[in-house]
Amino acid sequence: MNLDLTGKTALVCGSTQGIGLASAIELALLGANVTLVARNEDKLREVVDTLDTSAGQLHRYVVADFADHENVKDAIENYLRLVPDVHILINNTGGPSGGPIIDADTDQFLKTFQMHVINNQFLAQAVVPSMKRAGYGRIVNIISTSVKQPIVGLGVSNTIRGAVASWSKTMSLELGQFGITSNNVLPGYTVTSRLDAVLDMRSKNAGKSKEEVAREMQAAIPIRRFSEAQEVAAAVAFLCTPAAASISGINLPVDGGRTESL
Repeated sequence: MNLDLTGKTALVCGSTQGIGLASAIELALLGANVTLVARNEDKLREVVDTLDTSAGQLHRYVVADFADHENVKDAIENYLRLVPDVHILINNTGGPSGGPIIDADTDQFLKTFQMHVINNQFLAQAVVPSMKRAGYGRIVNIISTSVKQPIVGLGVSNTIRGAVASWSKTMSLELGQFGITSNNVLPGYTVTSRLDAVLDMRSKNAGKSKEEVAREMQAAIPIRRFSEAQEVAAAVAFLCTPAAASISGINLPVDGGRTESL
């Protein structure tokens, strides 16, 4: 099985914590040159020095705030003047605050659409030309199992994640002929700061302790625990390898078996 990413360059968004960080670590371990993208430069400097370099990789970082599209655009354009060839794009951006969809205002939808769909579109447009030149490209979007089953209390997130999934499937249909795949990884309840925020919200709404809420959530997961970020990252990394060349246009749940098959 060919899992070697030596000589490939990966652009990993939201990569100073959680699943994004874990994905960057896994890609580096497979030999990729990794460019971290996030808004906190101190964290970026700290993380970039921890990535594996045993295959002679050269790792970099880009400071960009995904809440500001023009900032992302300028940062990536400047980066591509320095590193024109990108073979792997990991789209990963934090979700909006929770709440019932009926209470969400228009601005929440617009801001979240901008952060996810519009930024993903710009990043793909920026790097796909180099993927076409190489005859090799991998786009992986880290979204949510809400694509298959909406999650109560995350109305705006459910809506926009679904839009990303449709965007990705369309990309897979258009780009497959060039050796470029586009897939979505759908994390379930994963041990990250996002999960901690969900536990806080559910604890307050239910008048229960976070521990009690966590136990109830875990009871609904066949493996009876939350996933670890590195377990999700393993799926992300595999989809980026030569071995996954025929896997495209899919939504892959990594959720301990909680999501029903659709």
